Amino acid sequence: MHLSTLSMPLLRRAVLALAVLLAPLAAQPAAAATPAESFVNENIQKGLEILRDKKLTVPQRRDQFKALLLGLVDTRRIALYTLGQYRNSASPADIDAFAGAFQNYATAAYQTYFAKYTDQILKVTGSTQRNPTDFIVHTQLIDPGSSQPPASVDFRVRTDQGKPVVVDVAYEGIWLSIQQRDQFVGFLGQNNGNVRTLIAHLSDLAVNLGKPVN
Repeated sequence: MHLSTLSMPLLRRAVLALAVLLAPLAAQPAAAATPAESFVNENIQKGLEILRDKKLTVPQRRDQFKALLLGLVDTRRIALYTLGQYRNSASPADIDAFAGAFQNYATAAYQTYFAKYTDQILKVTGSTQRNPTDFIVHTQLIDPGSSQPPASVDFRVRTDQGKPVVVDVAYEGIWLSIQQRDQFVGFLGQNNGNVRTLIAHLSDLAVNLGKPVN
């Protein structure tokens, strides 16, 4: 398995799903009935303010976008989940290095593609509480220029660390961290479980994705 060839369709889907939370969307007013719904809805507006601010240079918008992303998404929790069973055999140093590489990979991916999603409307439609600190916020992604029906995008929001954070995104019912876990575990299975090999590969992908975008 070569991760880069398999990751691009997943990457595009992941970016589409999570970028709708951050990219310049025409957000519709929503009556947020829960803190998790408010969290998702409010951060749509924050993304709008950053990415539509013409006073900012492209690098400034990227930096602010990255800061917003890292404040919203628990990338370390997601990274550890995607290691699957290999988390148990990896050294603490390798786990920390992987979490850092995953964060760089994820932020580079979202920064690379965010500009493509300028016309969509994201509408919060409700939420499901899984337990006292675990919520699924349901939204619809509407493309005004398309005749296709709205796409469903769900955000899993956890509040067990003192503040709401996104820990997963589902696009049309497909949870992205599960797909990434399957992909990473498959890659590690073909590379003797060597987490450092995966770290190096993610780092290379992050460099390529992080090349300047006009």
